Amino acid sequence: MEPILEMIKTLTGINSPSGDTEEAIQFVEKYAKDLGYQTTLTNKGALLITVPGKNDEVQRCITAHVDTLGAMVKEIKEDGRLAIELIGGFTYNAIEGEYCQIKTDAGQIYTGTICLHETSVHVYRNNHEIPRDQKHMEIRIDEVTTSEEDTKSLGISVGNFVSFDPRTVITSSGFIKSRHLDDKASVAMILQLLKKLKEEQIILPHTTQFYISNNEEIGYGANASIDSKIKEYIALDMGALGDGQASDEYTVSICAKDASGPYHKQLKSHLVNLCKINNIPYKVDIYPYYGSDASAALHAGADIRHGLFGAGIESSHAMERTHIDSIKATEKLLYAYCLSPIE
Repeated sequence: MEPILEMIKTLTGINSPSGDTEEAIQFVEKYAKDLGYQTTLTNKGALLITVPGKNDEVQRCITAHVDTLGAMVKEIKEDGRLAIELIGGFTYNAIEGEYCQIKTDAGQIYTGTICLHETSVHVYRNNHEIPRDQKHMEIRIDEVTTSEEDTKSLGISVGNFVSFDPRTVITSSGFIKSRHLDDKASVAMILQLLKKLKEEQIILPHTTQFYISNNEEIGYGANASIDSKIKEYIALDMGALGDGQASDEYTVSICAKDASGPYHKQLKSHLVNLCKINNIPYKVDIYPYYGSDASAALHAGADIRHGLFGAGIESSHAMERTHIDSIKATEKLLYAYCLSPIE
């Protein structure tokens, strides 16, 4: 298995729903420190990795987020099952039938399945008509519990975090299918780049801050702790696929506009030119219902040129999939961009 695929599989295997990302951040921090990089933890729990460059006065920032979709225990029901509140922007349909883990405040992990209360077709004839919502969806815990008191005795309480089984599979045809490729595929690419820069003793033209954010899925990830020397800011995040979209699973997707508005014209053109010069397969696209850490930084008042590119991810915020060709194209653009001068 290629190192980038091994890294993606490792990262998707670390539970990190928004609000409970310490384990994933610690993994990335140790990886960067072991390579010899300087790291800083922000008050919000995000991680900054500094790579010194020839020009320290004009810097760039590249961010990817380690936080994922998830849920919280909303209610312990009379029969001992759990109602949940979703973390991030997705629907209950996307997690119906999914295995999950409940993490208590003491750190104890319990497994379960997210299911429709009226799942059994042998009992509920018209269950296909029942809405998949908080009222009807619940967690069936893999413990002997038949009452609210039984479940509470396990240490489970309202506010406990719930993580979804990523079910990461890498096929012989080159597909990577898993939950949370958004955005752990991008984090994996950054870690592989950091290793390459160190092993090959490559000096970047500009000091670069690699910003591993931990609140992107809830809208305010890498929007603070942005050095005043940073002129360009790239969000390395997924391309959105679907009807009317240009993006696919085999090229790098460069965003021209999302729900926040257009991305910086000059920076977008620079990314496109890098693809043309380096023969990197790419698509320029618009994501209608999308926001990124780059747009969050602008909303927070950062004076930056902002850009966004990443691997094309099919079925985003559900059972996602991409192809190794898209990963490789994104890696090539990331490397070319880091080596390019800021004009």
